[in-house]
Order: sequence, then C-alpha cells, then structure tokens
Amino acid sequence: MNDVHHIHAAKPNALNINKLPAVSPTAPVASPVFYQQDLWERSVLFFDTLRQRANNMRDHERAGMPPLLDFKYETVLDVRRFDTPANYALLKITEIDDDCLVDCLDPEKPPVIIIDPRAGHGPGIGGFKRDSEVGMAMHEGHPVYFVVFFPEPMPGQTLADVLHASRRFVEEVAKLHPGKPPVLYGNCQAGWAVTLLAADCEGLAGPVVLNGSPLSYWAGEDGVNPMRISGGLLGGVWLTHLMGDLGDGRFDGAWLAQNFESLKPEKAIWEKHANLLTNIDTEAERFLDFERWWGGYYTLSSPEMMSIVKNLFIGNKLERGTMEICDGCTVDLRQITSPIIVFASYGDNITPPAQALGWVAEVYVDTADLIAAGQRIVYLTNPHVGHLGIFVSASVAKLEHRAILESLDEIEALAPGLYEMKIENPTGDPDCHKSDLIVTYEPREVSGLKAAYPHEAFEKVAEVSTTLDSFYSAFVSPWVLAMTTPASADLLKSLHPMRTSRYMFSEAYNPWMRGVRMMADSLRDTRQPLPADHPGIVAERKVMSNVGQMIKGARERRDATYEQVFRLLYGGGSKPAQTPPTVSGAVKSKASPNNSKPGKEKRHAVGK
Repeated sequence: MNDVHHIHAAKPNALNINKLPAVSPTAPVASPVFYQQDLWERSVLFFDTLRQRANNMRDHERAGMPPLLDFKYETVLDVRRFDTPANYALLKITEIDDDCLVDCLDPEKPPVIIIDPRAGHGPGIGGFKRDSEVGMAMHEGHPVYFVVFFPEPMPGQTLADVLHASRRFVEEVAKLHPGKPPVLYGNCQAGWAVTLLAADCEGLAGPVVLNGSPLSYWAGEDGVNPMRISGGLLGGVWLTHLMGDLGDGRFDGAWLAQNFESLKPEKAIWEKHANLLTNIDTEAERFLDFERWWGGYYTLSSPEMMSIVKNLFIGNKLERGTMEICDGCTVDLRQITSPIIVFASYGDNITPPAQALGWVAEVYVDTADLIAAGQRIVYLTNPHVGHLGIFVSASVAKLEHRAILESLDEIEALAPGLYEMKIENPTGDPDCHKSDLIVTYEPREVSGLKAAYPHEAFEKVAEVSTTLDSFYSAFVSPWVLAMTTPASADLLKSLHPMRTSRYMFSEAYNPWMRGVRMMADSLRDTRQPLPADHPGIVAERKVMSNVGQMIKGARERRDATYEQVFRLLYGGGSKPAQTPPTVSGAVKSKASPNNSKPGKEKRHAVGK
C-alpha cells in the first residue's frame, strides 16, 4: 500500500513560437498568398495536434487511465481490498516537483482531503498542475490527501458503498493527524458527496469547502440553466436505466461529458478548436494537457448512477432532507455542524450560484433558524470564471482557493450566521498572500438566497420518472439484459461519439494521418508565423467569432424551446420562472443579533 507513484502529464512536442524564425520585415506579409500559406501550415499543425490527442487518449487508456496528478503520491487506503469493495483509494501527496512534503509542512495546519467529481472523467482536475487546489494547499503547509477512483466500478457497487469508504478515509486521516479534523474539499459533483460525508462524520471532519457544487438541483434561470429540466424532457431516470443495462451494469461516463459539451457548444466545441487553429503555435501544448484529462472517460455502476439521477437530479432530495443512502439512513444537511464555505461563479452555467446556494434557504427557515442551529455558512462568488475554471484556473487557485485556505481559522471563529466573503487585492499581485489581501465577511440574510422556481412542475417530473421507470423495469429491462453481453457493452462503449470523434485522427485508425505527421514535422523547422495583426488573421478571427455567435444563437433558441416544452408538459406558468436574486447583493447586509447592532453591517477584516 505504500508504493510510490509519480504521474506527470506527458508533454507533447512543444510548439515554441520563440524558436521560430521571424517574418522578414521587408516581406509583403499583407499579401493574400502569405495568408493562404500560413493557413495551410496552421491547418496541418492543427490536425497533427488532433492526432497527438488521439494517441494520448489511446496511450492513457492502455495505461489503465491513472489519475493525472502532477505530484508524487503514495497510496494510504485502497477500498478495492476491503470486505465491501469499491473502486476508490486514498492517496497522500508527498512531493511537489523535487520539494518533499516535510520541507513545507506546517505541523499546526489541519490536513486537507480533496475529492474530485465522479462525473464522467477521471480524477485529477484538482491537482493536474502545480497552481491548483493541491498545489495551493501544500504551499500553505497543509498535509494533503486526494481521493481517487478507478476507471471501472466494482460489481454491484452502490452509493452507500462509496459513502462508507469515504468515511473510512476521514477516520484514517483523523487518526494520522490527531486533534486536527481534516478539511473536506469537494469539487463539482463531489460537493454533494462531501456534504453526505460531513453529515455522517459529525465531529470527525473540519470545515467543508464546496467548489462549484450543486446541492439545489431544481434551482436556476430559464434559458440559462437548461440542464435542470433535461430530466423532465427525457422522462426521468428510465433512460439512465437503459444505458446502464446496455452497458452490462455499467454507465459510460462519456455520456456525461457529451452532455457538458452540449450545454454551450459554441465554447466547448467551436471556440476551443477555433482558438487552437488560430493560435496553433502557442496553444497546442495547453490544449493537449487539458484534453488528456477531458478525454479519459470513466464508468459508474448502474445502481450508483441511477441513485444519483433519481435522488438528486430528478428528486432533489438532498436539500429536502429525504435522501436515503441505505435502509434507515437518511441524510439531513442540518446535521452538518462544521463551517461550510461555498465557492460559486456567475460564469458557471453547469452549477450556477442558485444551485450552489439555494439549498441554504430550503434547509433553514430564516437567518434566526441558521443562527439557532449554531451553523456558519460563508459563500464567495466569482463574476465571470466558467465551471472548469473554478478548479483549473491558476488565477483562481492563487486568489480564491489560497484565501479560503488561509482564512479557515477566521471562518471557524465567526459567530453563527450567513456571511459573504469578499476578497480584495490592493497590490494587484496575482501571487499575493494573506498579508497582502483584505478579506471581509459581510453578514447576509438567508431569505436573499431563496430562488423562485416551479416546485409543482418538478414534483410532476419526479412522479413521471417513477412511473416510466417502473414500466421500463417490468417490461423492457429484462429483455435488454437478456440481449446484452460484456462484448456488446464494450462495443457500444468504443463506438461512443466522444471516443470515435477522437480516435479518427489517430494513425492507428486513419493511415492518412501518417502523412499529416510527416508534414507537421517538416513545417516546425521552417514555419514563419504571420503577425497577429495581419489582415487575413484579423478577418479570420472575425469570421470565427461570427460563426460562434451563430452557434450561440441557435443554442439559445434550442434552450428556449426546451423551456417552453417543459412548461407545456409539466406546467409552471406561461412565463419563465422568476430569476433567482443576485446572491452578492440580494439583501442589504445586516448583522445578526450576536454580532452587532441591528441594521448595521459588520465587516470582519482579515489581513490589512
């Protein structure tokens, strides 16, 4: 169990623009001929980058898809060896590059357990580069543990098995660091897992940090967050059941990745590839690093996935306190006594602030109820970063995540209540520390987080889902299972569009790509990129931007149609549901009775 592993993202052939010869200042670079040559060269390099992506994907799959952590680690616990196995393991981060953990460890700091989302991709988003959650936590002196999972679930694995394994992780870390309850750090869908864990491990865990984590699955804005109504349009959980049956008891995570890309195809597909083509000399390596993680699709067991969809996306049972993990075990978020820190972004269309924060007003009647429960909930928002940026952006890691970690003691010392965390960086230094920041905690009212949405419509969705799944389970599922074999499941998995769209550029499947590779190798030695202000480049970017806007317009019309169909099927009024209040300014700051005089805002400053 103490085998040491070191997984670095393999570096592709770097395209270093600084090593390329400059265009002669006397050359008539504005000529269309030069642009046509440049476009052809960039196209060759573009397709060669897609070839490298396909080969990286195949190599990663053949290697067993290990976690893409840019840190050395050792295995502490492997749940696959437990009496009740699950495809999870607890890792201890031991080194950053050549810096050993003991060199930067602060014995007074509590350990941090980072849990990545199991939402189709493999683990590693919280630590696949140095400027990440793992890197910031280690840089601040915290012992860091990372919860990973393996590509294939154990036979019959359930959500209860995963929760019980996670509890063992918390107990083990608490035993290794007595007197210092571990900080639970949950990313995206791992957030609800962290809340389940915190409610189950009362007294064992320290502060709970939820990053882009949805807990209110019905909340959101019409036309902005269409994923919340997709369950109703698809008829509920029966389709998930069907996919699990066709997968021979396994649900292919590639379906989840495809759903994410379809939310904003103008960005996830068009802009990503258009940016690569336009900036092929500088963007190829970053593109390949990200795609190495994005293209590693893991599977979930069918019982797990059905439980997640049924209880969370369709039933919204977590915030309602009716989610049953196992017989006699119902989760109540009020059982969490540790401070909760919620980090959300207005640029996140997968987990908007309403879904990250709306649960507070559902669990607690009002601010007085929250205070009476002795709970401290602190939230902070970013105005523009996208969903993945919450976890992978270096600037977010250096500012928000660092500020959260540096402020844990102050947050635990706050009086019970709801606070908005504000971070100011007067120096403008992106690599600043606590002494350079101004962090304040402004009291807020629970009522300001309540989102208006048609509860009755979503209740009908849950009823329809139960009815259709009962019909499918009784009359269709037995026939599908009888016709499904492990071989047919593997065939369907390999033919998934998210895989074939990448495999097709590998020379292992497409012999023509060998010619692309040879041309690209020769071009790298002779290429003279045009300047960014070349008329052809400027026109190209304008065309690409216009195409992106067209795709965006089509997507917005699609989403509006989805909303109209949903209201037609399930009700909820002829007009869009009321937009949730703006979280950061919904209610005037009022201090709780425990903090200051009524009507006056109390600002708890940290640092300067």
